[in-house]
Amino acid sequence: MATRPDVLLVNPSSHAQVYQGLGKNLVAIEPPVWLVLIASHLRAKGFSVEALDAEAEFLSPAQAVEKVRDANPRLVAVVVYGQQPSASTQNMAGASLFVSTMKSAHPEFPVILVGGHVSALPLQTMEEEQADFVCQGEGPRTLAALLRTDLRDALQLSKVPGLWYRDSGRIASTPLAPLILQEEMDAEMPGDAYDLLPMQNYRAHNWHCFGDIAARQPYASLYTSLGCPFHCSFCCINAPFGKNTFRHWSVESTLAKFDLLAGKFGVRNIKISDEMFVLKDQHFLRLCERLAERDYGLNIWCYARIDTLREHHLKIMRAAGVRWVVLGIESHSAHVRIGADKGKFNENAIGRVVRSLQDEGINAMGNYIFGLPDDEQDSMKATLEMAMGLGCDWANFYCAMAYPGSALHATAIKNGWELPSTWAGYSQHAFETLPLPSQKLSAGEILAFRDYAWKTYFTDPAYLERVLRKFGKETHDHVVEMTRYSMKRQHAVGLL
Repeated sequence: MATRPDVLLVNPSSHAQVYQGLGKNLVAIEPPVWLVLIASHLRAKGFSVEALDAEAEFLSPAQAVEKVRDANPRLVAVVVYGQQPSASTQNMAGASLFVSTMKSAHPEFPVILVGGHVSALPLQTMEEEQADFVCQGEGPRTLAALLRTDLRDALQLSKVPGLWYRDSGRIASTPLAPLILQEEMDAEMPGDAYDLLPMQNYRAHNWHCFGDIAARQPYASLYTSLGCPFHCSFCCINAPFGKNTFRHWSVESTLAKFDLLAGKFGVRNIKISDEMFVLKDQHFLRLCERLAERDYGLNIWCYARIDTLREHHLKIMRAAGVRWVVLGIESHSAHVRIGADKGKFNENAIGRVVRSLQDEGINAMGNYIFGLPDDEQDSMKATLEMAMGLGCDWANFYCAMAYPGSALHATAIKNGWELPSTWAGYSQHAFETLPLPSQKLSAGEILAFRDYAWKTYFTDPAYLERVLRKFGKETHDHVVEMTRYSMKRQHAVGLL
């Protein structure tokens, strides 16, 4: 008879709710990297762990529940983290459906929700969802302490840090678990438990493989650090971690992750999921130097800020296998950026960084947000014009959202602004997407402009010519085909 696992970690599927038809071929299928970090912590503490990635295995909620029944774990932990902080909230669409299906079919299995969204809204989650527990905070230490209890006795539960639970029908909570400190990272989360996942199923973003668009698999993502020292008003990264909690693994520990992915699993397409990879030279630059020595032929992408990326970084990053850097540009207007606590760099600095990346053979992506609090029609148009003039190799266009855990969410609640009626409404691509209004524009106007900007950028003849020249006809034709897809929107209204 198979040994009963202490915990089954579940990544629920939300693709159908949040991507409309894009999820079939265009969007990435990313490994649940926070799930494998939690798994490594629990294994290090002596617990038996299994995992179920319902998204990667294309399972319906009912099919996923049957997998849970067959595994028969002591505890079901639903990990609601996204591949960027905002995705945790949109992934609640799938998590909520999975939990309700689970409890309807097999109420005997205790369920805990873990993730950025539930950490930001623990009481609301306990009130609205059918889960037995909610974790507030990072998760690993809370789950380990919970597994040391019988999962039922209120006195035992009251000693589990970072836990929300029910005591005789009353919702109760405990103080947060201590954060895993810098010097504890290697021991407390030693590596990523990729062996628990269907690694053959993961697929890179289409742009990540420009030039070889058919080579999107295999693919993986990993963290080299956790947390972020910055406090952009639109970001919810601090919800599970707290403020000023940037920590990183040692170079040797992180290299072991790359060795495992490149060696055992043959992965070359890798995302570094860190919110702030390009920050401390002694962390990321030393890692890049060591990766360059290994010469795995990697295709890496990572995030950076305009005001943290330096000229002396680029050659070493390129040698390590960094082929794409994603830049948080957000807006043409310095006034709009400063209002969102997003740096004081100017347009000249943005252009200089983009050109420096491309001169070094690294592709540049620009991220832009429409509808930040100080945005108006003219500033949004200026942002689009800047994006088209910068010559980035790809662009992401977003609407400002009041993600739970962000300063914008607190402001929206305080001012009584309308928020999405469903968790999928916090996605950028769902039918019911509902961004925040700005001081001068409605949510529907901002959403309509975002979709117009996306179409304008990717159908621009100058952009398509750059793609053809740099990446070839196959990639060019892929982009043309991509632009033929139009998303349906419930709330968009014209503003052009």
